[in-house]
Amino acid sequence: MCRSIKQLRDPILPASQEEIEAAALQYVRKVSGYRKPSKTNQAAFERAVAEIAASTQALLESLSIVGKS
Repeated sequence: MCRSIKQLRDPILPASQEEIEAAALQYVRKVSGYRKPSKTNQAAFERAVAEIAASTQALLESLSIVGKS
């Protein structure tokens, strides 16, 4: 779906917060159809980016722990 989102899981070089946020932004843009939302939708758009970034960070941290076992 989002070909411009790069794989973030790398056991040698973990993804930076900026990379995680950029991937979340790309995902929300693709799903919502907005490159830049209207003022009416701005808060929902930003909230979605933050929630997806947090979920992505949690996922990557979980996968790293599993990968080290």
